Amino acid sequence: MWDNPRQLNAIALVVAFAAATMLAWGAVAWAVRQPVFAFHKVVIDGPLTRANPAHLEAVLREEIKGTFFTMHLADARSSLQRVPWVRRIALRRQWPDRLEVEVSEHQPLARWNDAALIDTEGDVFNADFDGDLPQFTGPEGTAAEVTAQYRAFGAALEPTGRAINAIRRSPRGGWQLVAAGSPPLTIELGRTDPDERLARFVAHYRQTLDALSRGGARVDYADLRYRNGFAARVSGGNDRSSRKASRG
Repeated sequence: MWDNPRQLNAIALVVAFAAATMLAWGAVAWAVRQPVFAFHKVVIDGPLTRANPAHLEAVLREEIKGTFFTMHLADARSSLQRVPWVRRIALRRQWPDRLEVEVSEHQPLARWNDAALIDTEGDVFNADFDGDLPQFTGPEGTAAEVTAQYRAFGAALEPTGRAINAIRRSPRGGWQLVAAGSPPLTIELGRTDPDERLARFVAHYRQTLDALSRGGARVDYADLRYRNGFAARVSGGNDRSSRKASRG
């Protein structure tokens, strides 16, 4: 081989090409890390009502590792989504030195168990909120199911004029509601056919519980776990019984 000029020339060309490629790669790697390509403008888009823009920008400044070409957007996105009230983040590079941040916030729907909140999408998140919200209670991993049932039960109760103040799903799958009113009304739905039971209750509400309330009775508990009717706890008014059965 060493006596073959053609082979030596070919080897020399390969070595020269490899060296040139490595030099070019090194030059590019060095260039894209230079301050001239750093982000100088961070623009936060989105109507923010709860998330703090200054907090978001501070997290971004801390998490911006690299330049326009080398920044790991996934890492920055992950850090921003840990900021309270931030639901979703979209990051876009704009040449030459601009980073656009689109923020979507959680919209609170209810309180979840002891300390968390649930948003309108049924996702659990942690943030401080002082306003009035219904209380959702359920085993871990059931937030989306409880949210869906809250909407379904709430729509079913609309003819009664009562909104849901609280909803509970037991570990065994039973449902309990607390409907607004004076006094609030606790409704036991149980595990079996809760939608059918609630529909039957609403269909007879005017003739039963509403009539009792108009007569001065206080009804604070209704048990719908009966095959063909429901029972209510009644006090005051003309009927002094502690429970009253109603069949539909």
